[in-house]
Amino acid sequence: MLQSGCAECKVYVCRTGHLEEAPETCPMCLTGVVDTRATYSAEPVRQMARVSAQIEAAGYTRWNRVEETIELANRLGYKRLGLAFCSGLREEARILNRILVANGFDVVSVACKTGSIPKEELGLADVEKVRPGTYEAMCNPVGQARVMNEAQTDLNIVFGLCVGHDSLFIKHSEALVTCLVAKDRALAHNPIGGVYCAWGYYHDRLYGGHRQP
Repeated sequence: MLQSGCAECKVYVCRTGHLEEAPETCPMCLTGVVDTRATYSAEPVRQMARVSAQIEAAGYTRWNRVEETIELANRLGYKRLGLAFCSGLREEARILNRILVANGFDVVSVACKTGSIPKEELGLADVEKVRPGTYEAMCNPVGQARVMNEAQTDLNIVFGLCVGHDSLFIKHSEALVTCLVAKDRALAHNPIGGVYCAWGYYHDRLYGGHRQP
């Protein structure tokens, strides 16, 4: 198993180019593992990487992620976009849908509850539902992906899918996927807030009571 130490690195030679100073835990010390030049020399990977880098520079600290997504699709010549959204964000999804359409895109939007499959079919007991005693359809990211695959979307957008459901959607999507909204109901869909608050309010909850230095 690769035991890379990037998260604890103090030198980040990958940013400076001084590779001779790389620590033993650096993934670049594993010969050939991160040398991906051959992969980036082939299309369409090369085009996606190049355009992404161009957008990074052009809109750095100025463009929000909605603008970046639109710019990416335009520069790559994508016309049909998939919008896989959480039904709990349907109003926000409606706004985004209108924004994308106003920018000339054909949008295939699919809510997470598509298929209306009861959660009982997953083996869930009534007490395991969000609202016991009611009908609850399971989230169906595989179904969302299949609709978009059938429509032959060029790029699919994850918009607030649950943890795990987003993974299933990405796995079954034939088109490339980008995440516009990562669901976090506790933090107004701003999950990095949990990281920023790791030394305060959320410390014991995140670290399991183990005090960190």
